[in-house]
Amino acid sequence: MLATIRASAVIASAIIAFATATPSMASDIDRLSINTESTLAASAPVETAAAPSASLSELVEAYAGAEAPNADQECIAAAVYFEARGEPVEGQLAVAEVVLNRAASGKYPASICAVVTQASQFSFVRKGRIPRIAKATEAWRKAVAIAHVAWERLAQQIGSDVLWYHANYVRPGWGRRLTRVTQIGAHIFYSGNG
Repeated sequence: MLATIRASAVIASAIIAFATATPSMASDIDRLSINTESTLAASAPVETAAAPSASLSELVEAYAGAEAPNADQECIAAAVYFEARGEPVEGQLAVAEVVLNRAASGKYPASICAVVTQASQFSFVRKGRIPRIAKATEAWRKAVAIAHVAWERLAQQIGSDVLWYHANYVRPGWGRRLTRVTQIGAHIFYSGNG
């Protein structure tokens, strides 16, 4: 909301400055009938990204109640929901970023949903299927918001080379050959660099 107000003020100031600097073009500006509110609503993710003061919690709140606009974001949200819904928003975002990083890495399927449903990768997936999700819950709404933030790259918790994580109460053998990057909440994140 704050980013939208700031952006509206910047656009209005720019229009006034432009009209003042070139009075002969003021009528052209009037004919354009710029509706800053609808323009900002259509590009809210871009405007939010431009607001450096927006915290991750504020970004998540801004997307609260949104629906996943496509299958890829729904798959990211499902991974967040099942893997990290009890974690802080920073940990939820890091899980979403791992999914995106894997799809971009060339080491995993290029499709987001194929990354999530790949055999033996995420413990919640059964026979290549994502279980039923309680979509009327706050946890799902937050997972969808996190998916939006991750998809739009509005905030970042981990580097693009971080492709793996596990809960801190397990000790998988593969963790020993990777470089531990960070721990966020109950998840430990790794890169292949070492």
